[in-house]
This record gives sequence, structure tokens and C-alpha cells, in this order.
Amino acid sequence: MAHDDSDRGVDSGPANDHVRLRRLPDQGSYRKEDLHAVLDAGFICHLGVVVDGWPMVIPTTYGRAGDHLFVHGSAASQSLRTAKAPAPTCVTVTLVDGLVLARSVFNHSVNYRCAMVYGLPELVSDPADKLAALEVISEHAVPGQWSYARSPSAKELAATTVLRLSLDEASVKVSEGPPDDDDADLSLDVWAGEVPLRTVRLDPVPSPDLSDGIVLPDHIRSGPLAPGSAPARQLN
Repeated sequence: MAHDDSDRGVDSGPANDHVRLRRLPDQGSYRKEDLHAVLDAGFICHLGVVVDGWPMVIPTTYGRAGDHLFVHGSAASQSLRTAKAPAPTCVTVTLVDGLVLARSVFNHSVNYRCAMVYGLPELVSDPADKLAALEVISEHAVPGQWSYARSPSAKELAATTVLRLSLDEASVKVSEGPPDDDDADLSLDVWAGEVPLRTVRLDPVPSPDLSDGIVLPDHIRSGPLAPGSAPARQLN
């Protein structure tokens, strides 16, 4: 599943009023380029759906292929059983880049990159398509791991639900930069600035039941920086 980023630099505005950014729209974007950048840098999404009349928001891993997002989980999952009906769903990916400390508590904030995707998910039922989608999710988290570890068995595949969500209804918002203090507070004897935050990759820790002689594979030893480690980028 190759990424198709054609015409990604064009911002044609919101797909509909449902995804229109109303607060601080100058920090937002509807361009595919910006949407893909946030999704590709992230690692965990939150899938929101209404279950039995109550909102349920579940953290899970995901993967992107072209203009579709894939999520997966147990076939027994309440949220996935509801979403695959299909039901209106919102998937959010947020990357926190820093704490913004102002001279007043009221003006404290967070620098972040956030993507919100709305839609009716499609159930991926064909076994070949399901395997391809799971590969996308696996390779997003740890490139090279899909071809290294054992593939899912038929039983495991049947116990897994995979959903595909179009990226047609989505928006991106980025907040960055120093505090925006009130002019009256600029003379206060209070430190103001940003505390940058980054996700970092640490040394792999072997499983305690690992057999002797099994070495750390190259794709894990020299893998890329953790998702979300890239700095924020100004939307324009």
C-alpha cells in the first residue's frame, strides 16, 4: 500500500461544515500534506465513538496508507463492534511539543500538533486486505518488524477487527511559539518561555525468557527515532 500524496499541497478548505475549525482557525489547515505529516509522526491515536448512548474514547495504534487510516483491535472490543456498524467515528492524533509558561497562569498553554479525522469506518473483511492493513499498522510502529516476526495465524486474524477510515473529512491544528502574554504582564518579575518536550527512543530491553544467542536485529537496533520526535512545523 503505497502512500499517494498527489496534490497534497492544495488547501481547498474544510470538506464540510462538520470539520470546519472555528476557534483560532489561523492555526489550522485542511491540506493533505499537513494531515499526513501529523499522522505519520504520531504513534497512538484515540478512537471516539458513542457506545450504548455514552461516548467512549479508546487509545490504540494505527497506520496510514495513502488517504486511509487503519486501526485494529480485538473482535470482542465494544468500541470496534460499534464503529464497524458503521457508526460516526472521530480519530484524534495529538503530539505534544512543549509546555508554554506565561507570566500569568491564564495564558499558560501547550504547543502541539493535532489531527482530527471524522467518518464512517469500513470493515476490512477480506483476509488478504486485512493482512495488508495489519502490515501498514505494524510497519508504522516498527519498520521491518512485519517481515521479521511470525505472521498472524488464521485464528488470530479471525479474532482481529480492522477498520479503514477515509481521510476526506479531517483537519489539522498546530500551536507553536512563545507565550502570548498580556501587555500589562510584561513587566512582571516572572520567568516566561517554553519547556520543549520530545519522545525519545531508548535502548531495547530483551525479554527475560529470550533464548541465548538471539541477537537484536538491525531494524530494531538502528531503527528510526520514535514517532512524534520531529519538531513542529509552521502551517502556511
